[in-house]
Amino acid sequence: MIISLIAAIGRNRELGLNNELIWRIPDDLKNFKRITLGHHLLMGRKTFESIGRPLPQRTTIILSRDPTFRAEGCLVAASLEAGLELAREAGERELMVCGGASLYQATLPLAHRMYLSVIEDEAQADVFFPLWDQAQWRELSAELHPEQGADPAWRFHAFERR
Repeated sequence: MIISLIAAIGRNRELGLNNELIWRIPDDLKNFKRITLGHHLLMGRKTFESIGRPLPQRTTIILSRDPTFRAEGCLVAASLEAGLELAREAGERELMVCGGASLYQATLPLAHRMYLSVIEDEAQADVFFPLWDQAQWRELSAELHPEQGADPAWRFHAFERR
């Protein structure tokens, strides 16, 4: 099974503030949907709570240390290993890791691919995407999306581990 990280980050790797996304760029959200449709999404409980619901046409696996935590329409795993096993058992071919920061940190060494939307902006943040060694990754594609109205310019990058 391929493990892929998908995130929108700022110039300084900003991910979020107060358990919310910093940027909500419609074209980036459409890109996220296009890439993740039909796949299992792996996310932490706080990330799930910030979304508030399972995303349609995707299977959501939530990591939570709370043995009583339940979310309607979602699978819950007590550990990263258990979450990965749920996806494997279901026959998932490309698992999408969707955050938060500590889950990105834990899965980065396991990841085969990364899909990063890099927003050409800086913002206050309290969580950041982990540092990663670009020498270990090969860029498969990069697409520039120019500034549009109030939305800043951004670049969509697809990377594969060397």
